[in-house]
Amino acid sequence: MPELPEVEVVRAGLAPAVTGARISAVDVRDPRALTRHPGLPADFAATLAGRTIVAPVRRGKFLWMPLDGADERALVGHLGMSGQLLLREPAAPLERHERIRIFLEHPVHGELAVVFADQRTFGSLAVDTLVPTRDGAPGGYGDPRPATPLMVAHIARDALDPAFDDGRFRAALARKGSAIKRVLLDQTLVSGVGNIYADESLWAARIHPETPARLLPTPAVNRLLAELRGVLRKALAEGGTSFDAQYVNVNGQAGYFAHSLEAYGREGQPCSRCGRPIVRVSFMNRSSHLCPHCQRMRVAPPGRIPGHPVP
Repeated sequence: MPELPEVEVVRAGLAPAVTGARISAVDVRDPRALTRHPGLPADFAATLAGRTIVAPVRRGKFLWMPLDGADERALVGHLGMSGQLLLREPAAPLERHERIRIFLEHPVHGELAVVFADQRTFGSLAVDTLVPTRDGAPGGYGDPRPATPLMVAHIARDALDPAFDDGRFRAALARKGSAIKRVLLDQTLVSGVGNIYADESLWAARIHPETPARLLPTPAVNRLLAELRGVLRKALAEGGTSFDAQYVNVNGQAGYFAHSLEAYGREGQPCSRCGRPIVRVSFMNRSSHLCPHCQRMRVAPPGRIPGHPVP
């Protein structure tokens, strides 16, 4: 599934082409791409036609494009497992697995189209109402307005967001008895992190993925946040992670962060720190990749009070 770096690469690629563009028409070829939209396909198309896109915005794995007008609405997208948002000429041949094509008229770039293609049909587009953010900070990256779509309001800020609250995150971890990797995957606590970047960040921070979150002392949590931010920034610089043709940027190009991975997908290969093999273990109906030597399990000392920091 595309995670923060991949979605941000898509947002950045869309920005110059869609900001200020007028939607001239919408072709919904597969209603399954509108599973999050509250109305019918005809309503989706009619609502968008004639509207102007303000700017593309991202929070975690969600993208949205606020629309001009007094009704405070936005076109919201989630890429799911295999969704793609591609920039194409309006008359370009249909993409494989194309679900929706949105025709635009840009004041500088002229006519173009945004194509939503999705092989597995877990992604979706929708029109949703914008609501104020709870903290008064910008809703996401790309637009300074303090608003998010209603369906995104429960999604936490990501670790690269200037408004992300480190103290609040540390306090949340102190109350969690579940595995730290499970916490990292909880989009209501920190957004944009999936299996790949959770494994990479935990490897970098030398933390076992099944360590109970509340057993991590403050220095370990601070180290984890620092490594998470470092991994995300590096992945962004390298265009995201592509293992197959399902994740591409708006021009259909793959990212190359896969060449920089230290843990994820490297089962049996030597750890770059200690030389011992990376292992893959079952975790939450998926897998975790780790170095058992560098990432040792933290356990509570005898008689420890639950929730009290480990020395």
